[in-house]
Amino acid sequence: MSPRILITGASGFIGGHTAAAALATLDDATPSSIRLMLRNPDAGAGTWGSGPGAGSRAVDVVRGDLADPGSLRGICDGVDVVLHCASYIGGDERSAVTVNDHGTRALVAEAARAGVGRVVYVSTAAVYGRGPFRAALPDRLPPAPASPTSRSRAAAERHVLDAGGVVLRPHLVLGPGDRWVVPGLVTLLELLSAGLKGVTARHSVVDVRALARAVVAAGLSDRDLAGAHHVNHPDPVDTSELLDTVADLFGLRLAGASLSVEEARARLGGRARGLHHLGMLAVDHWFAGDGFWSGVGVGPGVGFAGSLAEHAGWYRGFLGRR
Repeated sequence: MSPRILITGASGFIGGHTAAAALATLDDATPSSIRLMLRNPDAGAGTWGSGPGAGSRAVDVVRGDLADPGSLRGICDGVDVVLHCASYIGGDERSAVTVNDHGTRALVAEAARAGVGRVVYVSTAAVYGRGPFRAALPDRLPPAPASPTSRSRAAAERHVLDAGGVVLRPHLVLGPGDRWVVPGLVTLLELLSAGLKGVTARHSVVDVRALARAVVAAGLSDRDLAGAHHVNHPDPVDTSELLDTVADLFGLRLAGASLSVEEARARLGGRARGLHHLGMLAVDHWFAGDGFWSGVGVGPGVGFAGSLAEHAGWYRGFLGRR
């Protein structure tokens, strides 16, 4: 009999792919095997709605809102595993605290009340702060979040870890539904009309499909996985490759000579999104693994270039570049 899984955030980027991965993994799944918690169950299917087997197998969709702890009562009844993929990532501090901190605390408490065996939380390497990070291992790198949103997600982690749960920390996540990483790189290149020079920083990336499989595998594994783990492709990508690959794939014409970071910062002026991406690209964000992939028996997927090439059609549609 399949374990019973609750997935939060199934209408979102990572949560939608996680729901699709769960459907693909549980060959004998029944409608009661996978429960999706959505704020608005009537809004329609996310990525999971077109995933493997989605057309022939139903899932149990229930209403639950992390901002409304009362709505979580009973949400975990009969559940063996919670895959917590829902997070608020906007700039409003009150919403971040309400959803990520207080909402996760309420969800973990409800899971404990219902006797759930494992909670897996998809967090972010942003809980470490600004960097640089070079081949950093999770047990040697204390969280030092630099923004209100990251602080709220670090607080969410603590609720999960204190309950003996599993925390996964990806860095740059690529694939259908990505509205931040690749679109942000495109925006930066368009604003600069040039590449960068003298930048040797390296960055951890992961394809969202591999991440989703890892989330499901972490929930179903018989191993003791309690604690935090980095979940990225083992091969980091340097800044030049990130920018060059994006520019080539989307036909961006970089008319100007390559810029130093200081020159690029001056050209961006007060454009906050461009400055944010530039600041990230200028320093290492390379997070080493701790054997997680082999431990749960799934692969890390393709590297950056392969992932971007496979998802080029989706990105072109999203960016309006056909």
